[in-house]
Amino acid sequence: MRAVDLALAGDWEAAHSIVQKHEDDASACWVHAVLHKIEGDESNSRYWYRRSSQAYEAYAEPRTELAAIKAALGY
Repeated sequence: MRAVDLALAGDWEAAHSIVQKHEDDASACWVHAVLHKIEGDESNSRYWYRRSSQAYEAYAEPRTELAAIKAALGY
């Protein structure tokens, strides 16, 4: 959850640091995917989407997707 809040606040590096520590968690992989989408690294982003079982194309706007992740996590 902290990574989502940091990403929404524009702190990409801190958010990325958190999700890298939880690569076996599907939710962290989803956040990781969105972070690389924000960064503009499509191939890396797509890799993390596959790990999260989410779709790259599901959301056009990363902020909307981060809000959806937050809602999916129950916050």
